[in-house]
Amino acid sequence: MSLLNRIQKGGSGNGGDASPNRGEGGDSGQGEDPSRLAAMRSRQAAVAGRPGVRTDNSYMDLKSRVQGRLLTEIDQSMDLSRKNEVRAHIQELFNAILAEESMVLARAERERLFEQIVAEILGFGPLEPLLADDSITEIMVNGPKNIFIERKGILSRANVSFEDDDHVLRILDRIVAPLGRRIDESQPMVDARLPDGSRVNAIIRPVSLVGPTVTIRKFFKKPLTVEDLIRFGSITKEIVEFMRACIISRLNFVVSGGTGSGKTTLLNVLSSFIPNDERIVTIENAAELQLRQEHVVTLESRPPNIEGKGQITIQDLVVNSLRMRPDRIVVGECRSGEALDMLQAMNTGHDGSLTTLHSNSPRDTIARLEVMCLMAGMDLPIRAIREQIASAVDGVCHQERLRDGTRKVVKITEVQGMEGDMITMSDIFEYEQTGVEGGKIVGRIRPTGIRPKFTDRIEAAGIYLPPSVFGVGRSY
Repeated sequence: MSLLNRIQKGGSGNGGDASPNRGEGGDSGQGEDPSRLAAMRSRQAAVAGRPGVRTDNSYMDLKSRVQGRLLTEIDQSMDLSRKNEVRAHIQELFNAILAEESMVLARAERERLFEQIVAEILGFGPLEPLLADDSITEIMVNGPKNIFIERKGILSRANVSFEDDDHVLRILDRIVAPLGRRIDESQPMVDARLPDGSRVNAIIRPVSLVGPTVTIRKFFKKPLTVEDLIRFGSITKEIVEFMRACIISRLNFVVSGGTGSGKTTLLNVLSSFIPNDERIVTIENAAELQLRQEHVVTLESRPPNIEGKGQITIQDLVVNSLRMRPDRIVVGECRSGEALDMLQAMNTGHDGSLTTLHSNSPRDTIARLEVMCLMAGMDLPIRAIREQIASAVDGVCHQERLRDGTRKVVKITEVQGMEGDMITMSDIFEYEQTGVEGGKIVGRIRPTGIRPKFTDRIEAAGIYLPPSVFGVGRSY
C-alpha cells in the first residue's frame, strides 16, 4: 500500500479518530463534568468553524500528529540525503493530511507549520530559524525549554523550544553522527561542527543536571575580512598594516583572549595574510578555520571509539605535521601538552606559525604557555621552558569582549627575550577607554611609541613600515 493510501486509511494514528480537538484522554469524559466538556466542545467547534481560526492546542496537536506520521514513514522508506525529493514528498503528504484533518489555516501559518516539520525531518528542528538568522552569533540550549541567543554581544531568550530531552538528543545525533562522533551516557560530552563550520559543544545527562545542553558558536556564511573588522571597530588600519607585515615576514604570533572574544575569527583574518605559495597545515579539535589559500591541509583530532581506542590528540597531530613539509603550522587552540610541540616547531624552522589560547592578558598568555608545557609530562626546568617560549614566540595579539558586547584587539605585545629568569615583554599597541556613551564603550587602540625589536626582520622581508604606524609624529 502506498504511503499516501496508508495515511488516508490510518486516520490520525490515535484509534482512527482524526478530530483535531480530541485530547489524549479520549472522548469518554471519565472523571470530568459532562456539562463542562459539552461547553468546551461547543466553544472549540465555534472557533474552528470560523475560517483561518484555530486554538493553540489543536494547532500543536495537529503538528504532533502530522510530524509523527511523516517521521515514521520517511525514516523507514526515504533516503534523507535526497533532500529535494524528500521535501516534495513531504509537501504532498502534508497537503493530504491537512485535507484529512479538515483544519483551516492561514497561508502564513500553513507555511510555518510545513517548514517546522521539514526542519524536524531534514534539518535541526527548532534550531533551524536561529541558524538561518545572520544577526545571531551564538545559540545556547539549556535543556529542552530554555534556549538563549546572543545578538551584538547581548543575551536574550529565544521564542522556540524543544519538546523534551529526547527531542534534543535526536537533533544532537543528527549533528554528530556524520562526523563519526557520538554522545551518550558513556561519553556525555562532544565537540562537533555544523556543515557551515559553526562550532558545536554538547553535554548531556548525567553530567548536565538541567538536561541536554548545547552551545553553538555561529560563523558567518561569508568569512569576515579585514575590512569587516575595521568597520566593526575591532582593529584599526595601522594594526592591520603592522600585523600583515609580521605575518609576511614569518614572525610567530599567539592570538589570546577570553571565551567568545573572537580569537578564531581574528586567526582567520591573520591567516589570510600568509602568501598563497606556501604550504599550510591547520590542526584543530573541530575544523573551524576557513583559510582561502590554495595549498592548505586541514587536520582534525579524533576522540576514542566506543572501546576507548583510536584517539588522535592535537599533540599527535602537531608531531605528525612536522613530517608533512609545512611552511606554516596553524593550531586552532593550544590547551595542553601540545604547546611544547608547537614551541619546538616554531624553533625548528617553521617560522610564521600561529595559534590561539585562552588568557586574560599577554603576560598571562606566557604564564599559561609555561603551565601547558609542563602538562606535556616532560621533566623540564622552568628556565628551559621560558627560554623556549622567549625564543619561539615573537608577539601576542590579545583580544577581549568588552562589557558592551563589542570585541576588540586591546593589546599587541612583543616578546623581547630573557632577563635573568624572567621573560621581558613590551606593548606595541594598547587600547585606551575614554568613556561610555549610550551604554557603549568609547575608546581607541593606539601605538605606545615603542618600535619592536623584530623591526629588522620585517625590513629584511622587504617591508618598510612608516614611523606613523608606531605613533611617531602623531598626536593623540
